[in-house]
Amino acid sequence: MSSTVKLYSLEFSNIKTYLFASAFVVGNIALPQLAHLMPQGGLIFLPIYFFTLIAAYKYGIRVGLLTAILSPLANNLLFGMPPAPMLPIILIKSSLLAVAASMAAKYFGKVSILGIILAVLAYQIIGTGAEWVMTQSFVAAVQDIRIGFPGIILQIAGGFLVLKALERV
Repeated sequence: MSSTVKLYSLEFSNIKTYLFASAFVVGNIALPQLAHLMPQGGLIFLPIYFFTLIAAYKYGIRVGLLTAILSPLANNLLFGMPPAPMLPIILIKSSLLAVAASMAAKYFGKVSILGIILAVLAYQIIGTGAEWVMTQSFVAAVQDIRIGFPGIILQIAGGFLVLKALERV
């Protein structure tokens, strides 16, 4: 039994690009607010990245990058989180995730747990290197992996489940 998988690569000229990106940005605003109800919830669950993964994997690089860039900026402007000094690295990591997730979707051509794992690992490993260069602190650079490990697992498992649920849409 084969299922129909719909993965897209929407263009900037398509209004759906902006509608989907807007919806995912709203998700990336709401989810961090929920996570921040718990002390250090943002650091533990890494919620700002969740809908970027979904956006890029399902709808392509353009929707993913719009979500990756607009989500941290909107959160910072509305709630002061992430703090302004953290914006550059979060924007880098978000953008890396959008690129990696869209590439994984294109390569696998379906919702693949391996593709999601590779996308998350790629943005974490490359992003950690970028953060280390920017902060000159290995401890700060590995914080997302050390403290945020539950969030990484949630991105992979939750991302897979959400993408499977959206598979035919």
